[in-house]
Order: sequence, then C-alpha cells, then structure tokens
Amino acid sequence: MPENTTKKSVKLSCRNVWKVYGGRPKSYFSSRSRPIGSDTPELVKKIRADGGIPAAANVSFDVHEGEIFVIMGLSGSGKSTMVRCLSRLVEPTLGEILLDGEDLLKKNKSELIDIRRHKMGMVFQSFGLLPHLTVSENISFPLSLQGLSAKEQREKTKRVIELVGLEGREKSFPRQLSGGQQQRVGIARSLAVEPELWFLDEPFSALDPLIRRQMQDEFLRIQSTLKKSIVFITHDFLEALRIADRMMIMRDGMVVQIGTPAELIINPTDDYVAEFTSDVPLARVLLAREAMDDTVQSKAGMHCVQGTDCVEDILPSLATHRQGVAIIDGGETIGVVTPTSVVCALSRGQANDKNAEWSEKAAK
Repeated sequence: MPENTTKKSVKLSCRNVWKVYGGRPKSYFSSRSRPIGSDTPELVKKIRADGGIPAAANVSFDVHEGEIFVIMGLSGSGKSTMVRCLSRLVEPTLGEILLDGEDLLKKNKSELIDIRRHKMGMVFQSFGLLPHLTVSENISFPLSLQGLSAKEQREKTKRVIELVGLEGREKSFPRQLSGGQQQRVGIARSLAVEPELWFLDEPFSALDPLIRRQMQDEFLRIQSTLKKSIVFITHDFLEALRIADRMMIMRDGMVVQIGTPAELIINPTDDYVAEFTSDVPLARVLLAREAMDDTVQSKAGMHCVQGTDCVEDILPSLATHRQGVAIIDGGETIGVVTPTSVVCALSRGQANDKNAEWSEKAAK
C-alpha cells in the first residue's frame, strides 16, 4: 500500500514541460519559462488549430524519494510521452526536469549517457531482450557498458536473478521463457545497474491477467526491499490502485489531477476522473491514516495498525476493538481510527460520488 511522502525529499521534479510535434513548436513560446497564451487549454487549442500536436502540455509534478508515482490516462493522453521526456529519449520543447536538483535538459550527450547508465533504470511494454544472449548475459549487458569487471558483473547479476526469482534459468534463452519470465529478465536487467530512479512504461500490459497480477505482486515485493523512486505508466486504474503512492491522471497532454488513490476517488476534480474511479470500492483504497478520528487520543496498550493499511484490511481489528485502533506511521503513533470515523470517511466518499452523479444528470 502507499506510503506517506509528505516528509520525503523530492527526487525528480518536472516543471512546466511541453512537447509539441509538427511545424515550428518553439514559435509558440516567448521564452523557455513562459508560454504565450492566456492559459494552457487555449494554447493547446491554438497549437492544434495550426496542425501541431501538443503531446505534453505544461506538465508539472514531483516524485519523492522511495515513492511509486503512477501516471495514467487513456491512449493518447500523453503519459508515455512524459516518461520519455523524463529520460530524454524524447526531447521536451520547453520546461525543466530536475534530478536531485540538476536540470537534465541542460546535460550534454556524454553526461546524459552517464546518468542513464548509472542513475536510471527503464522497463517498457516490449521486453527488448537480446535473443542470442542467455538470461545472465542479458542482465549483465548494461553492467558491461558500465565497465565493471567480470567478477562484479557476475555478483550483481546473481543478486538480481535471486531478487526476481529466476534461479535455475540463468542459461536459458528468451525464446525458452514464458512472457512473465521474460519480463522478469527485463526488470532484473534494469535493476542490475542499481538505478536511483526507475521508469516503467506499461511493463505488464502485454501479459495475461493471471501473470500480470503475479508480476504486480513481484514488483511490490521488490519495491518493499529496494524502495526506489519510481515513475510507473499505466492505463489500468485497478493496477494503479494496487501500486501507487500517488497518481497523476492526464488527458490530451494535460494534467487533470494529482493525488493519492483515495483522494482521486473521494474528490475527483471532474467527470473524467470520476469515470476512472466509479467502480472502485472506497474501502479498498482509503488508508487508515485517512480515516482517523481527531477527537480521540491514543492510549497505552491500544491495538495498533499501520497508517498505510487500507480500511478494508483493518475492519476485523475494528470489530474486536470498538474503542478504536492506534495508527502507526514511520514508527510513531499519529492518531486513532474508530468504527465511527471509518463510517464517516466512507460516507464522505459516497456523498461526493452521489453529488457527482447528480451534477452529471443535471448537466444532461
């Protein structure tokens, strides 16, 4: 489940990033910091009217240390363009992308190559394995580019093979592996360089539902150990709910809303976000720390649960501890959840859903 990121430092900061295709994209901007136009939607309309494609439009967000930040949206929303801009596989038209406070857009080619080799890991929907290399050889390939000795390559390769559960398949070729096993090799290869920042662009979407679920579980297990700063792209809201600390929903290249899964469900900014979240049970995504009762103080000996536990998981504890349970976050007691506070939190979410439904009917 998601972690509290409010006290964590920012690893990656994306500031007012634009990516415009077609024509003369830089002609729409008066400088590297300020676009011409009264607001982003108006400028997007102007670019489209001129035959251009604003694949990313004034996008800003932060990714904290150890956070899984999910970018999602429908096809064509700009989510994959953004992750490619972050790694400079695609050059942004405008904006800043700060990694540990340094603007990646100002790095020269050799500096960028060094950053990619040592600080970034990337996993895409297409596994991209080299068919003539074994599992071990595929995983060690980026390590050889780093110039590591054969011994160091073997040690790191062995470690990540164990991490992703591929022991015994070291000498297998990609054609001898299942889709899920091939994706594990891709994940292991990206982890072998011990990246500080990990980009995953719909890594599980090519897998069948059962294998996809297993890979999500494996991904969360790995993250619980490594605690990487991660940007994860998906169009599947249920997948996002399982893994996200925070989420950003995009539409037409623009940011629609950023927040925790519970925040997006309880307070969707518009009908587009509400549609994504309409079929999700609130108890499954509302966190214990988001349902605390501010009027109740914790007491010595009180039963404890983690602040990152979802409400659905703590219901049995509340059934046997009617006075409430203490919430632990970061090793400290931060409050108390009671049966009443859970009901109130869930009812607020249902009321917001109902208000959105009434607004939609009124609009029709």
